[in-house]
Amino acid sequence: MSQEAHASDDVNKAIEGELALMDPAVRSSRSEAVRLLDPEYVEVGDSGRHYTYEHMLAWLPEHAGSAREGPRYRPSAITGIVLAPGLVQLRYETDFDGRRARRTSLWRKRDEETGWRMFYHQGTLVPPDID
Repeated sequence: MSQEAHASDDVNKAIEGELALMDPAVRSSRSEAVRLLDPEYVEVGDSGRHYTYEHMLAWLPEHAGSAREGPRYRPSAITGIVLAPGLVQLRYETDFDGRRARRTSLWRKRDEETGWRMFYHQGTLVPPDID
């Protein structure tokens, strides 16, 4: 496999994980969250709050977007780049019930057994008057 194809595959795996974390069935499942979040996970949410791995595992099933019925995250314009072997950065926007946010995530792969996991995430609200 060429280096370019390998990089593309890594970005695609990270995007696959990112999209899974927006799925209510995954968000409400602790085992799925454990599979997709790195134990050293940190987030700065669009609210400005700081979350750790432990906070997120406890909070995610109850957080908006985790119920089968109700609003869902709608991502758009997802792009990614390999920053280093085993490290991918994703950038995209979400719309959640009329609230837009610009987001970035770092995904890392330590080994084949654990696979790709989200290591860092940040969301920034986009005011309604900004394109």
